[in-house]
Amino acid sequence: MELAAEKQSDTRAKERKGEVLKHFRLYKWLYIFLVPGLLYLFVFKYIPMFGIVIAFKDFSLVKGIWASKWIGFENFTYLFQSRDFYKVLSNSLILSFYQIVFGFPAPIILAVMLNEVRSLMFKRLSQTILYLPHFISWVVLSGMIINFLSPSTGPLNFVIKSLGYDPVAFLLKPEYFRTILVSAEVWKGVGWGTIIYLAAMTGINPSLYESAKMDGATRLQQVRYITLPGIASTVVVLLILQLGHILDNGFEQVFLLYNPLTYDVADVFETYTYRIGLIDGRLSFAAAVGLFKAFIGLVLIVAANRIARMFGKQIW
Repeated sequence: MELAAEKQSDTRAKERKGEVLKHFRLYKWLYIFLVPGLLYLFVFKYIPMFGIVIAFKDFSLVKGIWASKWIGFENFTYLFQSRDFYKVLSNSLILSFYQIVFGFPAPIILAVMLNEVRSLMFKRLSQTILYLPHFISWVVLSGMIINFLSPSTGPLNFVIKSLGYDPVAFLLKPEYFRTILVSAEVWKGVGWGTIIYLAAMTGINPSLYESAKMDGATRLQQVRYITLPGIASTVVVLLILQLGHILDNGFEQVFLLYNPLTYDVADVFETYTYRIGLIDGRLSFAAAVGLFKAFIGLVLIVAANRIARMFGKQIW
């Protein structure tokens, strides 16, 4: 009996091995196409992880990573005791909150609206126009924003002056900075996000809409009971990914638009790390800030996925 069981087990192992080899032969080109992406992740994401140790050392460029003095959690202690840390944390969270509240639903709403358009030509033209801003670099876009809001030559201030009011230096006023930044980010990314949701909508069975029409459902009811549930898994996945980057506000857009007058509302972890790391030369402290950000991102992703799992939408 034992001999028969062993033979049966060997047979199953060989069958599984044969299936795996067959699978790789069948999809070999897909795996070959994965190689550049995997190499990129390995070289630029995983290898640099060895540098995390800098956060626990008094790093010196002359001595190198391993010869630098070990100081343990001193950098983190200083970070949590610093007044700048709480200001930067607050700015990062507020900006991320605005981006989630205004930026995350925008592509969903736009995708639903485009999905209801019956003219294929208008739909394609609208999609093309809407996702073109995604390809504009933040350097160019920041220049456009600065020129548009310029107190002397900007079109917006030209309208304000024509109405009899004094021109407003929008980018120099802290109360306007977050609105300008979040609005620009929504405008730039809404079209690209729409593509993802429209692609998810193509997977919804058209017969569901036909059945709903026969039952007398309105267009709004079809959106509510068919379209939105059909893309719910995509929405959850993208929301979890965005929550994992809740402390990532982007370096370019903030750095190119902020100035000393708006530091109190605009300074985020990316710009703070840049100043203390590259300008002040405190590389160990900058590494500690980056490690703190990464840890918070990991915690948020795990927490968001556990919450999603409670609703049956887990991704792993």
